Amino acid sequence: MNLVDAKRVLETALICTQQPMPLRDMRSLFGDALGVDTLKTLLDDLRDDWAGKGVELVHVASGWRFQSRPEMREFLDRLHPEKPPRYTRATLETLAIIAYRQPVTRGDMEDIRGVTINSLLIKQLEDRGWVEVIGHREAPGRPGLYATTKQFLDDLGLASLDQLPMLDSPHQTSQAFESLVPPEEELPAPQVPEANPDEPELQMEMPINALETDAPPSLDGT
Repeated sequence: MNLVDAKRVLETALICTQQPMPLRDMRSLFGDALGVDTLKTLLDDLRDDWAGKGVELVHVASGWRFQSRPEMREFLDRLHPEKPPRYTRATLETLAIIAYRQPVTRGDMEDIRGVTINSLLIKQLEDRGWVEVIGHREAPGRPGLYATTKQFLDDLGLASLDQLPMLDSPHQTSQAFESLVPPEEELPAPQVPEANPDEPELQMEMPINALETDAPPSLDGT
């Protein structure tokens, strides 16, 4: 297969997939006939081919995917006028602590925030697929160590934690996430009571593969 045909096959596969495609799957697509360097060259070519169009090819933590550009959101929202998910400041601050200080225990989070954290708040983040327990600290009670997931990075449209914006304080969470590329569709957030129900709500949004029309991907940026 020549490279022109290979690029056409790769483009089709990326458009049709519902999840980011890692390089190993791309190699399987061609029966391991194409090496990683060749695939990266084809991906760069595809990214250039789609420059200036309404969708773009991006690299996220789990692989590569097509998604709509931020400036298309105004129009796509007319097809899906649902309200975006809303998260309290406590939720966003807790997520920021995990993202920037991981791995951390619940006790670490409480020390940083200076308040007790509702266990349902952490469960909300786990159910969303954004955080998970990756081990336990060798301390009394062996508390769980929390870290963010690849899904967290995928939903933010990031390839690695190094791409997170600089954050000096967990109280800057909303500004940090709002500085990321905005989403192309919103999903309803689970309704979970917070430790302080009087805290103001903040909007948390996420980018998705805009070429999907039936099933959104499994979070504030693109």
